[in-house]
Amino acid sequence: MKGLQFLSLLLIGSLFALTGLRQFFVAPLSGTATNLLWFLAQVLPLLLVLPGILRLKARAFFFAALISMLYFTHGILQTITPDTRALGLWEVAIAMLLVLAGSFGTRQLGGLKAPQ
Repeated sequence: MKGLQFLSLLLIGSLFALTGLRQFFVAPLSGTATNLLWFLAQVLPLLLVLPGILRLKARAFFFAALISMLYFTHGILQTITPDTRALGLWEVAIAMLLVLAGSFGTRQLGGLKAPQ
């Protein structure tokens, strides 16, 4: 389970870094404050699941898989433009790996239990 936790953290960090690379170096917005706020809005979902993944909570792995679908969709949209196609393909690949890691993590930790 520790290997799956490490893989999930690595993939979340990769999405975080890829988003920062795109936001600050490849396609920055006009103002620094605007760039920073938009970056924080984009990575906030990733930051929200980190504590649960560190504690090996099934719900966090489940939400990581769901959240990665946002990055998958964004990556698909990035592949349309030739300038950002490579970053988009990386984003799609990382997001799909996070879906798999989140799914396996949720299953190995006993899945989600319905409230009684």
